[in-house]
Parts: sequence; structure tokens; C-alpha cells
Amino acid sequence: MEYKDYYKILGVPRNATEKEIKQAYRKLARKYHPDVNPGDRNAEERFKEINEAHEVLTDPEKRKKYDQFGQDWQRYQQAGGQPGGFNWGDYFSQAARARQSAGGPRVEYVDAEEFFGGSSGFSDFFEALFGGMGGVRSGTWQSQRATRPRRAQDQEQRVDVTLEEAFSGSNRILEIDGRRLEVKIPPGVKTGSKIRVPGEIGKNIPGQQAGDLFLRVNVLPHKTFERKDNDLYCEVPVDIYTAVTGGEIEVPTLKGTTLSLRIPPETQGGRTFRLQGQGMPVLRNPSERGDLYVKIRLVLPTPLTEKEKSTFKELAALRR
Repeated sequence: MEYKDYYKILGVPRNATEKEIKQAYRKLARKYHPDVNPGDRNAEERFKEINEAHEVLTDPEKRKKYDQFGQDWQRYQQAGGQPGGFNWGDYFSQAARARQSAGGPRVEYVDAEEFFGGSSGFSDFFEALFGGMGGVRSGTWQSQRATRPRRAQDQEQRVDVTLEEAFSGSNRILEIDGRRLEVKIPPGVKTGSKIRVPGEIGKNIPGQQAGDLFLRVNVLPHKTFERKDNDLYCEVPVDIYTAVTGGEIEVPTLKGTTLSLRIPPETQGGRTFRLQGQGMPVLRNPSERGDLYVKIRLVLPTPLTEKEKSTFKELAALRR
């Protein structure tokens, strides 16, 4: 079992403040997030380590226990100790004696999960330090892991959202185990994004630990906009007169409103203009947004009057 140096994983000193720990976590989480590194297993494992370190070091109780026991575990491993052979008995005995000295009843059974706090989905080291590892029966410490409720299997469900819903965020009413559950879809979700709804699968089954529901997002195609990451692309029809002389055109948005875009004289068809900060919100940071790219599509006037046709012929002759 590998010792986890959570301070080293986040790159902070052992006396780091909670603010410093959170700042380091946010920086690393953005760098190694699976959405930023699709298909990169190393980045995925690093992301898990970062989350585990953040889970421990931002929880005052877990951090205290980690600081108390973590270094002893490391020294034991460095001295050649074998996995599973570390003696936790002294620590549990101290906890039991502390309870008795406080006037509490005699402890016959101490569940290690109560002592350390529950856990799931983390490394073996985390499970050993914070999960159920055994307990005391009639004062005798057992090395076996305490019996824990069987966890319900996680479930994944696809949820379709429109581009407008992905832009603004929305709610979904789901039917889970005969219960109606309202789930918030955050702004900025993409096709493939997963939303975790913890503890909702098998929630009311006695003797079973509830599993998690994962919503796999599918963003539906849009008739006007094409999305690329956090940027949006669209085409706007422009009549030939405005393209030649210049002027303002109206650009649609996902809010249902329009933006004014001034185009210069002699704008060619196919030219693209960038509207900064008018794209999709960034997932987990919706105050930031991508850009909107507007492509000009020239529209010829029809039908033409005889006078208009004559005028265009004169213009063509002038060009020749």
C-alpha cells in the first residue's frame, strides 16, 4: 500500500492555510480535469489524487487524523513494514480510554469508520486511514476490516438538453426508484459531461449503502448555432447593399435577443467577425464565456425590377 503525501500532491507546505490549499487545488484541478485531457489515463489518475488530497486537507477532522497517523504510517513503510501489518491498536485504545475517562460507558465495540469517518472511491491508503478497518470485541483488537453495508451499484442515465438549456442551465425531473427527483443541469455542460447525483440509487433499502446516479449529457444540435468547445459559430444573411456600403446587422443570441454588429464597406461574403465573450459559459466558471463567430452570407435581392437590372449592368460595365 503506497503512502500518500497529500501536501506534496497539492504542492503546499504542511502549515498551509485552508485558503492556500483551495487555491492550489483549483489550479491543479483545472490542469488535470478529464474534460481538458480526454482519454489521458495519467491525467485522470492525477485528478483523482488531487481530489483525494483536497478531501482530506480541507476537512479539519480528517486533516488532524492524517497529520497524527500519516507520518507514523510512512515511517513504518520506510522501515520495511508489510502492507496490512501496521498496528492501529494503540490509537484506538487511546480513543477508547479517552471516552471512558470522560465518564462514558465501557466501549465494547468501536467501529473504525466512526473513528475515522466514512469513505468511498478513494485510494487504498485513504480507505486504510479513513475507512472501516476493524474494531474491538471485548477489548481484543481485530485486524480484519469491519463489516460494512453493501453499496448499491451506481447507475448512468442519458439526458438530452437543448443548446439553450446548456447555455442557461436547466432542471430535470427524474423518476428514481419510484421517487421524483429534481436535478439541476449547470450552465456550460457539453456532450459527454457527467453530472453526479450522490446517494440516490437504492437509497431506502435497509442494510445497503446508497449508490450514485450519473447523468451523461447529450447536447442536441441547433438550427442556428454550431458549438466548438465554448465558442459558438453562426451565419448571418447580409444584403449586397449593406455589404458594399457598410452598416449595422443584427446577430441572434441564445438568449433570444439580438446584438448589433457594424460591418465595414466592401465586406466580402464568407468573412467572419468575432464577438468576444458572447459564446457559451465555461462549465464550473459560468462568469467566463467563449466567443461568438459570425460568418457573413451574402444575399442577392430578388426579384429585380427592370431599372435595378439596368443599374447592375451599368455597375458591371464600370467595373470592366
